[in-house]
Amino acid sequence: MIVYHGSTLKIEKPLIIRSEFGRNFGFAFYTTDIKEQAERWAVRRAKLQERKFSGGKAVVNIYDWAENRELNVHTFDGASMEWLDMVVNCRSNPSYNHGFDIVVGKIANDNVGETVSYVVHGIMRKEDAIERLKFEKINNQIAFCTEKALGSLRFIDSYEIVH
Repeated sequence: MIVYHGSTLKIEKPLIIRSEFGRNFGFAFYTTDIKEQAERWAVRRAKLQERKFSGGKAVVNIYDWAENRELNVHTFDGASMEWLDMVVNCRSNPSYNHGFDIVVGKIANDNVGETVSYVVHGIMRKEDAIERLKFEKINNQIAFCTEKALGSLRFIDSYEIVH
């Protein structure tokens, strides 16, 4: 399966980033199977980098994800109570470990992230959040959470987006 990673760099050897707390499925290397989503993420990252430094590039990296039956892969079909529990745990507790090599599921974009934040801070009940999320268009993400999981990715190519 082809997956994409939006960045400001060409990344031939993906790494698990442990400094970015508050990610949906914990510390991982995040990809998507939606090319346009990776392109938007790359441009967003480049613009953030331009604010701090000059010359931020938007780069989309392309990988082939080979199935490996030895990996513990968990897939969420949508915004469910189980999905919300994992996102809340991963975003609020840096030591939380869900135990999966790869997690496939919906991405908590800005609108979804706001709803998740309400749950994390006790402003909204989980049941109400799930109802609210049913109306959001939520994109897909694939989080490679272990070194073993990263071994199932093979770099194919990268390209720069003019923004």
